[in-house]
Amino acid sequence: MHAKTTFVRDLTPGQKADAVFLLAEARQGQAKNGPFWALTLADRSGEVPAKIFSPQAQAHQDLAAGRFVHVRGLVGTYRDQAQVVVDELAVLDPDAEAALTLADFVRASERAPEDMLADIEALCREHLHHKPLRTLCRTVLTDPGVKARIMAAPGAVSIHHAYAGGLLEHTLAVCRACMTFCDLYPDLDRQVLLAAAVFHDLGKAWEYAPGPVREHSDEGRLLGHIFIGMQVLEPFLRKAKDLEPEIATHLRHVILAHHGELEWGSPKRPKTREAFALHFADNLDAKLKTVAEAVDEALPDGETGWSPFVRPLSRFVYRPARTPDPSQDRKDNPKAQQCSLLSKE
Repeated sequence: MHAKTTFVRDLTPGQKADAVFLLAEARQGQAKNGPFWALTLADRSGEVPAKIFSPQAQAHQDLAAGRFVHVRGLVGTYRDQAQVVVDELAVLDPDAEAALTLADFVRASERAPEDMLADIEALCREHLHHKPLRTLCRTVLTDPGVKARIMAAPGAVSIHHAYAGGLLEHTLAVCRACMTFCDLYPDLDRQVLLAAAVFHDLGKAWEYAPGPVREHSDEGRLLGHIFIGMQVLEPFLRKAKDLEPEIATHLRHVILAHHGELEWGSPKRPKTREAFALHFADNLDAKLKTVAEAVDEALPDGETGWSPFVRPLSRFVYRPARTPDPSQDRKDNPKAQQCSLLSKE
């Protein structure tokens, strides 16, 4: 396999680009001086827009997202963002694609999907004491067709957790948040809330098309992940003969209402405490991840400052200075921890 040495994050205005990228988007347009291509080049470090102007654009008739391309050109700026003006572009043949390391081109969760799924299953074993609910969760999560889909699925196309494994990462975070809510509010039905958290975004494994490019499937565009998720879950619910109908109905409601408002794509608005809890846990994780990704992409580690405008949040976001925490410093520094212990003797 061929190792990739130049990534999107390395491209700076004035630099020449000469590297292989994944073609995330390809759209043909027409300008006064002839046709052009508007492209999005991608790898694991991010995405960058690119343009092929005439006459070079006329040499390419069938560029399509999902292909790997070797690009040569100059990095410039457009609307204060880097943009590659392409001089030469070659679509790789299947043999050249096979020699690439896919992990160089597809962003992925920092944790292995197997580990995150194991953590979700452990939460189910710890908190689901009602056998029908515990069996339902185990049956769905171990189903070969479901498991194959959820292991690499992203959590979104472009906003939060938009990378391979993002769905499991988001699901695990929402499950943990819901269990914390139950510690704070003991009257919540911990078991139905956890089961709903496990399945709330199940449909995203079908909403997005498989493959290296993050895009909606036809089914995803037409139906959306909430409907698809319930469609996937219903056969398992029908087979769960011991699960009380009223609990099954409540579980369905909590999942269906997790977007909170009709205008946000929720078929129903929350009408139980558990439905509100899942909605806020889901929204909290999505928002915090969106903020973190915006500032992490814009700023070096440890630096304070503002992000560019974040369209999903309709605002700029800020990374403030962190409050010093000596106790945390000792945890991170074994020598400091040892000195602290000696001072107590």
